[in-house]
Amino acid sequence: MWFIRLLGAATLAILIAAPAGAQPVDDARMRAADSDPANWLLHGRDYGARRFSPLAEVNAGTVKRLVPKWIYQTGYAATFQTTPLVADGVMYLSAPFSHVIAIDAATGRERWRYEHKARAKKLCCGPGNRGVALGYGKVFVATVDARLVALDQASGKPLWDVALVEDAGAPAPTEDALALNAADAAKTVSGSTGVGASAAPLVYDGKVVVGITGVGYGLHLDSDRPGAPLGAVVGVAGRYGRPGFLAAFDAATGARVWSFDSTVKDWEGAFVETTAYGARLPRDVAAEKASAPDHRDAWRYGGGSIWHAPAYDPERGLLFLGIGNPSPQAASESRPGDNLHTSSLVALDAKTGRLVWAYQQVPHDLWGYDVASPPSLFTVEVDGRRVAAVGQASKLGWYFVHDRETGRLLFKSEPYIPQSNMFQAPTPEGAVIAPGVGGGVNWSPASVDPARGVGYVAAMHWPARYSVRTLPAQGDKPELRYFTIEPEKEGMYGLVSAIDLARGGKLLWTRKTPEPLVGGVLATAGGLVFTGEGGGDLVALDARTGDPLWRFNCGAGVNAPPMTYAVDGRQYVAVAAGGSQIWGFRQGGAVIGFGLADAP
Repeated sequence: MWFIRLLGAATLAILIAAPAGAQPVDDARMRAADSDPANWLLHGRDYGARRFSPLAEVNAGTVKRLVPKWIYQTGYAATFQTTPLVADGVMYLSAPFSHVIAIDAATGRERWRYEHKARAKKLCCGPGNRGVALGYGKVFVATVDARLVALDQASGKPLWDVALVEDAGAPAPTEDALALNAADAAKTVSGSTGVGASAAPLVYDGKVVVGITGVGYGLHLDSDRPGAPLGAVVGVAGRYGRPGFLAAFDAATGARVWSFDSTVKDWEGAFVETTAYGARLPRDVAAEKASAPDHRDAWRYGGGSIWHAPAYDPERGLLFLGIGNPSPQAASESRPGDNLHTSSLVALDAKTGRLVWAYQQVPHDLWGYDVASPPSLFTVEVDGRRVAAVGQASKLGWYFVHDRETGRLLFKSEPYIPQSNMFQAPTPEGAVIAPGVGGGVNWSPASVDPARGVGYVAAMHWPARYSVRTLPAQGDKPELRYFTIEPEKEGMYGLVSAIDLARGGKLLWTRKTPEPLVGGVLATAGGLVFTGEGGGDLVALDARTGDPLWRFNCGAGVNAPPMTYAVDGRQYVAVAAGGSQIWGFRQGGAVIGFGLADAP
């Protein structure tokens, strides 16, 4: 099998050896992206968001000769999460703060640069941006201050610029109340209020779709020491913010075509006491129902950020995406009910944005278990029948696999991280729960090898302490009840896992890393799985065993997904090395392109 794969990859190398010049990135080309080995045209490489490349010049036998071929410095040392795109020898990437750059994919030399000037006074969700989209001669970027910008692909000149929301930089009403909690915890406030966008857009059928972030409304408190990870998340009950949404815009003009809100008017749902997969929830349903009449409009402030680009099924005309946690985070008294469709995987009609189905992983979420990692599309066999499936690597520690057409859960994997005290309510003493607020798999994209039926995930074991606290009345300020989620300071680590999607989600192997993993994975036909570590290493693992075969230290945290492409028949692997403030990993601003040492 492996010999046949390598032989096929050699044939692909011959096919891509002669450069054909720049070709339009149109609908036909994007639909065929999976069969285009040289280029990486979409955020997840193909519409199925599988992040699997058929390239194999860099393989288990040659990877030891992988060396840096070029380094591009963006000039910004800040949280760096981009997946670069490559089309016909040119790389397009978003830098921190939503700047966009085009560089020569073989040399790393800059071709053009767009400097984004944010209009919001305060960024809700930090400087990280996860990538751009290509299509119809344009480069599209959704910005940290909640705008969607179209640039000329050849020059980087802005063509149009539209607001996703009108009040992106306005502080939320939570600010004053939560500042009390920040003082009580003796920590510095770093967010989150307002609205932004960090996900890469998706382009199809003349439209650009993108979602907003920052509407979960839990305040982030910095650690008490520089360079350390997030200190805590604080939540207070109340009416704060707005619903998240995914919206489609006309790619030619920027006019809005449709919008799907993350929350719905009847978001209370059925007040379920167990999840759809049988886990018991700590809910006082009678009390929730009794308070529901006082909170009929809670859905209008319901949260549900969109943290990733959707996967797209052109044959069925469906988009698949995850929805973030409800607002306010952790504090649930002001949002009785199931809080539909937060913390859910949903399928939308790609033409209209109409909801087709939704699967709520965590009803009435208290733990920040939003569906943050992008789903992938593939086919599985169930009871002797081939089923078009969608899979998603959850914060909960399970990989969920659903029927793409109906949303029916086909199976969930074995846990790929330790699970303990899950779905415990916060206590005054603090309940230590794993996975914590970070997951599991956070926003990090997974990879799927469709031929072998194997999924690869980069996860973290980072327990968190969930507490309920009371701030005593002070003067004319009444007593304030609030919730904190504090990641434990010791005992965290990362895990890369291979999941057998052809056999019901059994784990094939797991590889432990010294630090939690945030950034994502890339799998290739060369039998390799690439992932980055917060300490700065880009690592290549054997796809069959998980054994480490190669590593290179990039000088800053590798907390972005690796990708691969070819120019003139030679394979490159590229990754952003810029770390992450919220996770405490060293920040930088480099993109590094690797190739084999004996290649030109």
